[in-house]
Amino acid sequence: MDTFRPDLSPLGPLWLSALIGFVPIITIFVTLGVLRWKAHLAGLATLAVSILIAVTAWRMPVNLALLSATEGAIYGLFPIVWIVFTAIVLYQVTVVSGRFEDLRSVFGLLSDDPRVQAMLVAFCFGGLLEALAGFGAPVAITGVMLMALGFSALRAASIVLLANTAPVAFGAIAIPIITAGKLTGIPYTEIGAYVGHQTPILAAAVPLLLCLLADGRRGIRECWPVALATGVSFGITQWISATYISVELTDIIASLMSLGVAAIVLRFWQPVGTDAARERLAIDRNAELASMTEVERGQLPQHVTRTNTPLTGNRILMALFPYLLVIIVFSMSKLIPPVAAFLAGTDLKIAWPGLDGHVLTVAGKPNSSTLYTWQWLSSPGSLLLICALIVALVYRVSMRDFLGEITATAHKLRYSMLTIASVLSLAYVMNLAGMTITIGAFIAGAGASFAFFSPILGWLGTAVTGSDTSANALFATLQQTAGTAAGIDPTLLVAANTAGGVVGKMVSPQNLTIAATAVGLLGRESDILRKMLKWSLGLLLVLCLLIGLQSTPVLSWMLPHF
Repeated sequence: MDTFRPDLSPLGPLWLSALIGFVPIITIFVTLGVLRWKAHLAGLATLAVSILIAVTAWRMPVNLALLSATEGAIYGLFPIVWIVFTAIVLYQVTVVSGRFEDLRSVFGLLSDDPRVQAMLVAFCFGGLLEALAGFGAPVAITGVMLMALGFSALRAASIVLLANTAPVAFGAIAIPIITAGKLTGIPYTEIGAYVGHQTPILAAAVPLLLCLLADGRRGIRECWPVALATGVSFGITQWISATYISVELTDIIASLMSLGVAAIVLRFWQPVGTDAARERLAIDRNAELASMTEVERGQLPQHVTRTNTPLTGNRILMALFPYLLVIIVFSMSKLIPPVAAFLAGTDLKIAWPGLDGHVLTVAGKPNSSTLYTWQWLSSPGSLLLICALIVALVYRVSMRDFLGEITATAHKLRYSMLTIASVLSLAYVMNLAGMTITIGAFIAGAGASFAFFSPILGWLGTAVTGSDTSANALFATLQQTAGTAAGIDPTLLVAANTAGGVVGKMVSPQNLTIAATAVGLLGRESDILRKMLKWSLGLLLVLCLLIGLQSTPVLSWMLPHF
């Protein structure tokens, strides 16, 4: 069998190799954003380009390139698609039972203003889901919730993608940070503390930006007090928890704190212009519906509307039950050692046939990415399916209806599955062939000024793979090495990789597909990308300036000291 060791600069000059290695990334953004291809076609075309470059430029054997793509495809299907699939099934169970409308009314108890409700759902509740599950579940669940609140599909998708930024670094019980710690040998608590001195700056501003997305400048002008209180409380709590309390629990604590602060503010203050805002949202949604074909309208999430009867304590509890159950199940699975150990013990490690042991790193060591872990029980998707089944039993949804929702969701997701599988195949080919490390090495050549560019690597890694965890798996060690060589604090750069990833997630094809699927905009990922790209790049610029200055005496005082 062939054994392949990537060459850091297979085409001679490092800049030329990096440029050619960057072609697949350019391809997917051009096909999606400029040519407006459907996401699954863009993903497949880009995968073909990456395999061609891996074989011709990096001289990767054809069989190993194809096997890399198959492993990436399976990883895309399980756990990524599995999580999205089960999250949507859980939501559909609440819809078919008629209880989802009650949840909408529960948020209405705090405020009847749709802009405030969007902030509470997408930022506070979405942050809690990110803390517990991650991997697209918050986008899938909160996207359809916003549509039930009256937002158009495109606006709902944009809001939830922007909201799913600040919590990402500490998502899924801080797995991106823990991964970076394992790879670099730097204590993950120190990396988490550094990240906790970067992402809170974004978190403080995100609710204000959500109000802007929801209703333009009027949204900020009329809702800024609660938006500012929510964002600042989240950021301060994230800062304190990551530094002094628990990296793993950071997003849980921050999300609950921001929701509590918002509730207190709304008890004494309510925004003006609520009725006018609701009318503008209705006009926006009607215009979107008018521009759609009958088939496209049929793909939109359907909501069962109840009669407008007063909420009782029991109905409130039942409306919140699915999400309280998710919080309890995920908290037990992550925070109770015996349960976590049992679930982890069910994981199956699979050495990918024909690939494991035959692909080395640039350093000549066996590449650990060829070991696939099948989390058939411990995956967030499996836990979400268990929750969905329990909810169906409690809500008295028949097994026939439950299985019907599973079948309907699988049919609805068929193109999304293909998109996500192809994007993860692309990521694996680029990683195992050595393209990603070449791009990273070129950017790291900036020397002492590299600190200003280091978040870009995290942004790129997450934009391609859809996962901040994967971005750290790709670039955390490179960031550490580059920092040591350039005389920059390595922990700062590893944290920068994580922080950069949080703003790359909103433009990753994987996440765009999840959002489009959830709100019923199948095949219109390019529309969402064009809307989100400016936000992603703008926030990336802020992070680059912040982290670059943190590497100098100007803002080094912001960093924790151990």
